[in-house]
Amino acid sequence: MGALTAEWIKLKRGLAWPVVVLLPIVLVLAGAATQLARGGQPENGWHTVWVQSVVFYGLFPLAIGVAILGSLVWRAEHRGSNWNALMSGPTSSLRIVAAKATVVAGLTSIMQIILLAAVIAIGKFAFGLPGVLPGQYFAIIGLLVLATIPVAAAQSALSMVLRSFAAPIAVALVAAGISLAILMIEVPGAIASPYGLATRTTQLGTGMFADTGTITAGDITAILAAAVLVSIVLVAVTTAILERRDTRS
Repeated sequence: MGALTAEWIKLKRGLAWPVVVLLPIVLVLAGAATQLARGGQPENGWHTVWVQSVVFYGLFPLAIGVAILGSLVWRAEHRGSNWNALMSGPTSSLRIVAAKATVVAGLTSIMQIILLAAVIAIGKFAFGLPGVLPGQYFAIIGLLVLATIPVAAAQSALSMVLRSFAAPIAVALVAAGISLAILMIEVPGAIASPYGLATRTTQLGTGMFADTGTITAGDITAILAAAVLVSIVLVAVTTAILERRDTRS
């Protein structure tokens, strides 16, 4: 059985799925709650619904959600003698790290798809907006799926090193806050942070915080390049760390 298949089997009845499904739905509902209470349609239609839901989601909740998933994916390995079994098994460190990060990234990508579906549902059924969600938002979700891979790799690494379930989540919260501050003061290279990259992607085309309101080819290229390079570096570093870990007595 492959390492990746084994990881998915472990999650079959786990607690990851409620996080994947409920977090984006709750955030979209929370974003729309004020407008629903006032009644009437959002001032700028689909754009308003998107900003109220997705921009807030990208500030802290997204990072926290990925952190929870990372802790859940590694939780079994930190119990009993499972770590010793992992380290003494035939699976290479690279395959272990890649499988764990892939599972976290896969769950995170499903979370973004559910976010998109929730935005569409709120817009159509709660606000009765005409037409369909503009195509640029579908493209942003596709970009966000790629942009969250480094966050998944980072949180998988933290959950590997830290035996505590809560500690990686706390780190994600702090890192997301620092990354947001760096984005707001427009520090060059802010998207080199996995958390800054994800947050920046949720702001695309909104005119909020660090965004100009216009999506350029340069923005897209920078996000894609950062997603690839940061992911590769994180997997390589995590593999090197795992190679030097030992069994536990």
